[in-house]
Amino acid sequence: MRLGPRSTAALALVSAVGVVAFGWPFLAPPGSHISAHAQDAPWLFAGLLVLLVAVVAATISESGLGPKAVAMLGVLAATGAALRPIGAGTAGIEPMFFLMVLSGRVLGPGFGFVLGSLTMFASALLTGGVGPWMPFQMLAMGWFTMGAGLLPGPDRLRGRVELLMLSFYGFLAAFAYGTIMNLAGWPFIGALASNIAFDAHASLPANLARFVAYCLATSLGWDLGRALCTVVLTLALGPALLRALRRATRRANFETAVTFEAPPR
Repeated sequence: MRLGPRSTAALALVSAVGVVAFGWPFLAPPGSHISAHAQDAPWLFAGLLVLLVAVVAATISESGLGPKAVAMLGVLAATGAALRPIGAGTAGIEPMFFLMVLSGRVLGPGFGFVLGSLTMFASALLTGGVGPWMPFQMLAMGWFTMGAGLLPGPDRLRGRVELLMLSFYGFLAAFAYGTIMNLAGWPFIGALASNIAFDAHASLPANLARFVAYCLATSLGWDLGRALCTVVLTLALGPALLRALRRATRRANFETAVTFEAPPR
C-alpha cells in the first residue's frame, strides 16, 4: 500500500507532534513553562489519538484499498491484538512484534504504519489497556512496523539474508520501542526514585543521564526478552509466514485498478 501526498503529510505531521510529545523533557529548557507544568502532558497524550485516527483514515481512503486488502488489514490487526496478551508479564515475551516486522516487510511502510497503529488500538480494547498511554503505543508501534517496510531490497532480497536482516531489525527495534515508551512515563514518576526521575530544573545532560539510568533499572530485562523473542520467532516462523503473506498480497491485488468496460454492441 503506497502513501499518497495527503497521507504522507498527515503521517509527517503526527510523527513531528509525536517526537515533540515524546521528547519534550529534553526539548524544553530548564525552568521553562513546559517543564514547570509537566503534569499537563497527559492532555497532549490524549490529543495524539485524534491525529493517529486521522492518519489511518487518510491512508485508507487515499490509497483506494479494495475489500480484500481491507479484510487482510483487519485479519492481521486482529491476529496481532490476540498475540499481544500471550506471555504478558513474563520477561517481555511479546510474540506480536515478530508479526509486525514480517507484515511491514511484505506490505510496505504505508500499510505497516496503519497496521501497527490499528493492532495496538485493537489490543488496548481487547485487554482493557485504554488510557493516556494508548496513543503513544499506537504511534510507536506504527513507527516500528513502518520501519520494517523501509528496509532495503523488498523485491529482490530473499532467503537467509533477508531473515537475518529482519531479525537484526527486530532486535534493535524492540529496544527502541521500549526506550521510546519509557519517555511516556518517566517524567511523571516524581519523587518515587529521585536519582533517576525527571528534574524540570536540571540541564539536558543531567536529565539524559537520569533517563539512561531509568531505562537500565526498569526496562532493560523486559526489552531484552522482547528482542530475543522477536529474533527467535522471526528465524523459526519467518520463512513460512513470509511466503504466506506474499501469496496473500498477490491474491489481494493491492495495486490492481478496477476498470469497467462497455458491453459489446
